[in-house]
Amino acid sequence: MWDFEHGETGRDFEIAYTLPSACARALGSGTADIGIIPAAAYAEVPGLIVLPGVAIASRRPVRSILLVSRVPVDQIHNVALDTSSMTSVALTKILFEKWLGGGRTFSPMEPNIEKMLAAHDAGLLIGDPALQIDRSRYLTLDLAEEWIRHTGKPFVFAFWAVRDDALREAPPSQDLAAIFQQSRDRGLEPASLDQIAREWAPRLNLTEPAVRSYLSENIHYRLDASCLEGLQLFYRYAAEIGALPAAPEMRFLKVASTAMA
Repeated sequence: MWDFEHGETGRDFEIAYTLPSACARALGSGTADIGIIPAAAYAEVPGLIVLPGVAIASRRPVRSILLVSRVPVDQIHNVALDTSSMTSVALTKILFEKWLGGGRTFSPMEPNIEKMLAAHDAGLLIGDPALQIDRSRYLTLDLAEEWIRHTGKPFVFAFWAVRDDALREAPPSQDLAAIFQQSRDRGLEPASLDQIAREWAPRLNLTEPAVRSYLSENIHYRLDASCLEGLQLFYRYAAEIGALPAAPEMRFLKVASTAMA
């Protein structure tokens, strides 16, 4: 979002902030035209076109998607789920069904680990609550790390999508793919990362180096060929275990000039 918040790009858009799951609902209802959506939403919201080249993915431990427990994995029978990301919920179910042992029960719950573990063997934490957890107090599984270990593929958590109907009304000269790719690139410049870390460290009660390393080392921002392979595998496994409906073939916004970043 760098150019939208620090440059002139934002003048061409009405911007709202919410959870990725709520972004998907807004696209589905037609109250938003473009949104960053959990990967899982593409299997559930019809009429979406993917903006090429940009993603929230991971090729190594992600730190912000954690299964937290006080007991070993083989002793987990029930899991409390933070439902702010449909993708992470589906990933949790896939990991258990495919590799960690099936037969678990899952219940939605607010992302408070003490309350989660008071009533369940484990809890799924997503985003800020996961980054803030004291991992020395619990047994934790980084879900991206588990996925990569078992599949050898990156994991894609989210990407940008635009409603097909809205795209027909967009100005022909507006190159959405380039706009979002350029914004990503400027946001990843060292000075930009430093500024983001300064602003967000106190908000999250984290150190600036922790925020910077998360943004620069744990998150991969390109929807490249290996990420697309991992994404297709996720859709296949999710459909096989009934965590998601079968995903439609991915449709990408055509880029105006050069190949996908």
